[in-house]
Amino acid sequence: MEKANTKNDKDNMNEKDTAPAAGPPHFIRNIIREDLKTNKYGGRVHTRFPPEPNGYLHIGHAKSICLNFGLAEEFGGLCNLRYDDTNPTKEEVEYVDAIEADVRWLGFDWDDRKFYASDYFDQLYQFAVQLIKKGKAYVCDLSPDDIREYRGTLTQPGKNSPYRDRSVEENLDLFERMRAGKFAEGSRVLRAKIDMAAPNLNMRDPAIYRVKKVHHHRTGDKWCIYPMYDFAHGISDSIEGITHSICTLEFEDHRPLYDWFLDQLEIYHPQQIEFARLNLSYTVLSKRKLLQLVREGRVSGWDDPRMPTLAGFRRRGYTPEAIRTFAEIIGVAKRDSVVDIALLEHCLREDLNKRANRVMAVLRPLKVVIENYPDDLVEEMDAINNPEDPAQGKRKVPFSKTIYIEKDDFREMPPRHYHRLAPGQEVRLRYAYFITCTDVIKDKNSGEVVELRCTYDPASRGGWAPDGRKVKGTIHWVSVKHAVPATVRLYDQLFSKDDPNDEEEGKTFLDYLNPNSLQELKNCQLEASLSKAKVGVPYQFERLGYFCVDSIDSKPSDFIFNRTVALRDTWAKIEKKTQD
Repeated sequence: MEKANTKNDKDNMNEKDTAPAAGPPHFIRNIIREDLKTNKYGGRVHTRFPPEPNGYLHIGHAKSICLNFGLAEEFGGLCNLRYDDTNPTKEEVEYVDAIEADVRWLGFDWDDRKFYASDYFDQLYQFAVQLIKKGKAYVCDLSPDDIREYRGTLTQPGKNSPYRDRSVEENLDLFERMRAGKFAEGSRVLRAKIDMAAPNLNMRDPAIYRVKKVHHHRTGDKWCIYPMYDFAHGISDSIEGITHSICTLEFEDHRPLYDWFLDQLEIYHPQQIEFARLNLSYTVLSKRKLLQLVREGRVSGWDDPRMPTLAGFRRRGYTPEAIRTFAEIIGVAKRDSVVDIALLEHCLREDLNKRANRVMAVLRPLKVVIENYPDDLVEEMDAINNPEDPAQGKRKVPFSKTIYIEKDDFREMPPRHYHRLAPGQEVRLRYAYFITCTDVIKDKNSGEVVELRCTYDPASRGGWAPDGRKVKGTIHWVSVKHAVPATVRLYDQLFSKDDPNDEEEGKTFLDYLNPNSLQELKNCQLEASLSKAKVGVPYQFERLGYFCVDSIDSKPSDFIFNRTVALRDTWAKIEKKTQD
């Protein structure tokens, strides 16, 4: 059979250097290098990313996206985006749009190579007819329960269906009537005729087509039978001229079936290669479970910043560069393992540290009046935007008599070695002055500290004293007169258990939801420069973490910031300890 969509592959390969790729070696890279060396596919590298449009993409899909598109890019090849839309009961156009937005956000593009399995429905049907004519497929009347019973077990062979020996003519007639909608759902399926005693259960006469009288988001009501994934997958790869069909490890046992269909049909044969999927601590990556979280209102939607979806990560402030770095670091293996989420957060911090400008924000404000500071004076203090990038320069931060500091930066009765503000204790205000607490104002009813009275040293402007005295504590602040009010959402892991998929007896993954995964703080006070904060721009709130404007709920008149990640880097500490 003639290969589709391969005419530009060789030209594309010649445009780029196909020398060993820059990334670290792994077995799939090695396979491709060997195939190029032996000219196995005429010097072509053509991969595909085949999502099912039944949900939003998550961090596990990001690994596959980076692998498929990345390898094609490294070796001067092509990568298709192909939707596996063979199950219309679960598929929605919303998911298609979200998938494309996510792939582009990660930095990849399929150009004109966007395909759907439904593009090939007519061809797939004819291939099924071809198998029937070769005596390799038959229509079976067993119920779904009976098919499962006849299938056997890992230790017992299956039994032949009583309909297995129907004639070619009868099978062709029944299959045509299935297509015409003459039979009820579940009453008949088309099955491959392979071997009911095969050690691999996938080879025990698997279903090829089933009756589903539902509307398809692309083909409408043209079809009432739909191909199974195992049948459509390999044939779609063949039609598109894919060279390396890269799948996750759960498809390893399906590879003999992939090969069987292509061999029986005698069409172009790509190579299926399996790798271990991503498993992340404190996270579930099952679409079924993620959909349950959305439908039951456990989260605000697929793009909730606590979700492991790419839409959720994007809204929370993750960068595509950090995710691509993470995908490269964890590598590609043949054995399943769980990656510590601390590594993902480390990659994020490393990226944000370079690109995020520093600003000051007070999340739990406590008012401080500097009694010896002039009432009407406003000074502009020079503040460094990003010490990692001198090109970002400096900004002016207004300073006045009344400021906000964090409540946690004051203790009326400080513990030993406490270096922040306390009665009679001096502290440095970042970029500003030394101040000393002289009085504490409390609420008469609750006894809560509501205001501090302090004095400042005019000679310490910029945070340094000319007499050379040293102050151990430095705290951030915001001028009350110039503060920008905002709501800040602090996010933690959605699950409190490191492996929420490991369900104890009588429990489900929902029992491990973290009740403190979201904390919303009202009346936060931000420095004046954040009045022009924009969606998509990362900021480091000094001493507090990395934050971004929420892309959905925030408004110019009502700022909402999401904490992307805290400053503490567990993974970096682990790495340092290992090196030491």
